[in-house]
Amino acid sequence: MELRDIVLNYLTDNEKAMQELITWFLNDVMKEELSQQAGAMRYARTSTRRAHRNGYRQRSLTTRFGELSLLKPQLREVPFETKVLEKYARNEKALVNAIIESYLQGVSTRNVETIIAHLGVEQISASYVSKVGRELDTKVKEFMERPLDSYYPYLFVDGSYFKVRDEGRYVNKALLVIVGVRTDGHREVLSAQIADAEHELPGKGYSPT
Repeated sequence: MELRDIVLNYLTDNEKAMQELITWFLNDVMKEELSQQAGAMRYARTSTRRAHRNGYRQRSLTTRFGELSLLKPQLREVPFETKVLEKYARNEKALVNAIIESYLQGVSTRNVETIIAHLGVEQISASYVSKVGRELDTKVKEFMERPLDSYYPYLFVDGSYFKVRDEGRYVNKALLVIVGVRTDGHREVLSAQIADAEHELPGKGYSPT
């Protein structure tokens, strides 16, 4: 199995976390889309403003990770038109790959910009792209460091080596996968962490007691 497949299994094993990541991303992109149509950022006083914000409406979106509840922003003077909802299905794989990239090495601004453009939002600023990339990396890190909310009487640990691109060259890195078995028999991937060598991987902090 490829490294990206293992990380994808790890991320998607927690369906709720993936739903939260994708919901945040799409809501944020729609806010940027609304700012473009309004002609101004929120609370900004400028002669370029064409419309004012008028709350949100809930919209559901079906994804491979389940149904999402999105907040579609509204404008007071004119209808808000978004392409995000109709274009998501064709760009879901690219967004998931960006989340995997964020986990492995931090997401590139070029990939973030490409995904947002494919969702129908063009002429986005470099500062906005950088902001989304930083926030995505932060949210993925929070997911990785989330507290465990179940009891796992059994833990299985496996380490493997993969070639990973690091600063323009391919190097061998270790991937430590920790799987917990709950009392109901369900297996759950608890951690998948990468380091230069197995002895650098933090195995502490996972205890069945």
